[in-house]
Amino acid sequence: MPPKRIKIDVYDDEGNKITVSFEGVVTKNKVIQLLDLIEIMSGVHSLDKPEPFLMSKFDKVKQIIMESFPIGSFKSQDIQNVYEDIFNELIGLSTVSTYLARLTYREFLIKSGSPAKISYRIKRKVPLGKSQDRR
Repeated sequence: MPPKRIKIDVYDDEGNKITVSFEGVVTKNKVIQLLDLIEIMSGVHSLDKPEPFLMSKFDKVKQIIMESFPIGSFKSQDIQNVYEDIFNELIGLSTVSTYLARLTYREFLIKSGSPAKISYRIKRKVPLGKSQDRR
């Protein structure tokens, strides 16, 4: 059986074209990894809410944050517990921590606390002219 080939072309918000090509044994997990890579590289955001079985783990974690923790703080363990309850699927705490670190790097979340008690919250954008500090 010849190897399968997947080629994906994506344009980011700035008009840059990203092409990803994969050749070999194609599995659902490999496709999800490719889509995660494309998301990381291009910052592509879905306008419609996709079905959970089509969503990557990263997207599921982000959805949990937006729906279950829109205000207030949470810990990685909280995300892990909700994820496993909602999706009936195991997710490692290290995986959750990695995704929270990515969301912090992308300035979607704010990280605070000591290393033993790290917590996160959604970063709220302050409208222009409403800032407290105008230096």
